[in-house]
Amino acid sequence: MSSDEAVGDFLRQIQDGRQLSPHTVAAYRRDLRDFAAFLTEYLGTPDWRWDAVDRLTLRSFMGACQRRGLSRRTVARKLSAIRTFYRFLHLEERLESNPTRAVRAPRIERRLPAHLSRVDVEAILLGAEARAAENTWKGTRDLVIIEVLYGSGLRLSELHGLDLPDLDLVGEQAKVLGKGRKERIVPLTKAAVLAVRRYLPRRAELSDDAAPAKDRAALLFNRRGRRLSRRSIQKVVTELLKAVDGGDAASVHSLRHSFATHLLDEGADLMAVKELLGHASLSSTQIYTHTSRERLKKVYRDAHPRA
Repeated sequence: MSSDEAVGDFLRQIQDGRQLSPHTVAAYRRDLRDFAAFLTEYLGTPDWRWDAVDRLTLRSFMGACQRRGLSRRTVARKLSAIRTFYRFLHLEERLESNPTRAVRAPRIERRLPAHLSRVDVEAILLGAEARAAENTWKGTRDLVIIEVLYGSGLRLSELHGLDLPDLDLVGEQAKVLGKGRKERIVPLTKAAVLAVRRYLPRRAELSDDAAPAKDRAALLFNRRGRRLSRRSIQKVVTELLKAVDGGDAASVHSLRHSFATHLLDEGADLMAVKELLGHASLSSTQIYTHTSRERLKKVYRDAHPRA
């Protein structure tokens, strides 16, 4: 079987079998294509086979990535994609052994996630509320974006994919589709429910019967009555974040980080926050405890006379 056929089978397996998102599948495809291009040059022939790869080859690929100026995080991601691919080949009995087991990923510093203070979040919400008070389609829609992102801790992709039937405004909750196409139920704040109710009449004015069926059900619309794109959601959030100091360095994901950090600051259970965020592993949630710990250290250093 050719190298391209093996990659094609793997990509179909993670897309259809594991039901990973199209963006994740595309990332795997790019990383494996990058590795294949390296192998053609490194092995000196376009007719190489996947079983020709050994530990030294993998180490050489990582070194080549670093010489290209790629960060350790990027190199680690590429190695993770290659490991997953080789695990697939080994489980499918297309290879006798998995050479990636003998290679360690580069050590990565765990960066504390960027988040906003509660004062900053309040300023952003007040700014969005002032625009929504004009009762325009854009103002009411933008308030929904901010209230749901911060109030429920959603990922950008999860908000983008929300449809009207996913919302239970009476029960104050929503059904979202997270990573790996895993569904979960998240609570909606009363402020978010009120924002949605204010927005729905304006949204109805933009509905377009000519729009694709999947767009007609979307919660967030653009001017043409189509589902609002991820990029457009990012632009809305970026514009609103400019209302606070340091907002230029924040992003859509900063609202999710702020959601988790503020919950933990108020004593929320770590396992509960894990479920709300839709994390598969508790270790992904534990980084937010470091954020809170760093804030405690700063308060201690600033306030204690002997610190």
